[in-house]
Amino acid sequence: MHYETRYCTHCATPLQWVIQAEDGGDVSRLRCPECGWTHWNNPTPVLAAIVELDGKVLLARNAAWPEKVFGLITGFMEAGESPEEGVAREVAEETGLQAESLELISVHEFLRMNQVIIAFHVRASGQVRLSPELLEYRLLEPEKVQAWPSGTGMALAKWLRSRGHDPVIRDFWKRAEQAQEAEASRADQDTAAGLSRDAA
Repeated sequence: MHYETRYCTHCATPLQWVIQAEDGGDVSRLRCPECGWTHWNNPTPVLAAIVELDGKVLLARNAAWPEKVFGLITGFMEAGESPEEGVAREVAEETGLQAESLELISVHEFLRMNQVIIAFHVRASGQVRLSPELLEYRLLEPEKVQAWPSGTGMALAKWLRSRGHDPVIRDFWKRAEQAQEAEASRADQDTAAGLSRDAA
């Protein structure tokens, strides 16, 4: 679900689009007409972990995701922690694994979600114990891992190439959405057929 900031966080006045002079020139942003507070809408930093356990890459499926869609371990930074501390914490919280070593892989944009992805390769140890946010996981040999064309998939592809692999890039999200649309269409057709039979 997508949320938008509509009220001033200081005085609760409804925000308005206001053009104002800034360092780069006139810019239209959501601003408070009462106290002058500005909603900057800056990108949110998101941590991503390419978790390697016993030489295999761990991919997990979030409870909110469609079947057969797996991804990296991700999460938001907490106040007062470094990216390294944050990604180690996320790995521990979501998988039960302990980070043994960290290597920064990439920092890149994820425009659709207004995020900046900070991706690490994390060599981990321990027993996998998934958090309630995750339903299942897979451990794959690096040469069998497929990446995706946006978000954390860009970091995964970069890491795989740095290890001498040429990953297949597949848009799992698009395929999952198409499958859901096809299923919804079939359900609508079944319902229409049922109504026709009832009418007859």
